[in-house]
Amino acid sequence: MIGIVKKNAIMMIDFALDAERNQGKPPEEAIYQASLLRFRPIMMTTMAALLGAVPLAFGRGTGSELRHPLASPSSADCC
Repeated sequence: MIGIVKKNAIMMIDFALDAERNQGKPPEEAIYQASLLRFRPIMMTTMAALLGAVPLAFGRGTGSELRHPLASPSSADCC
């Protein structure tokens, strides 16, 4: 999860720096525009990670008791 957050932060800063340099925007407006542009991809990544843990949390069958502890921290990291 830390890798996903780090990647999103780097992409947002990259978008903001690009807006500052190429479009001449002030830093506050550039980071605001970057956060608007990056919001949807960030939410999609977060929801994919969160919903990917659902089968682990609610799965039944042989060996499912070994996968339940993995789902709890995974879903808690996303929130």
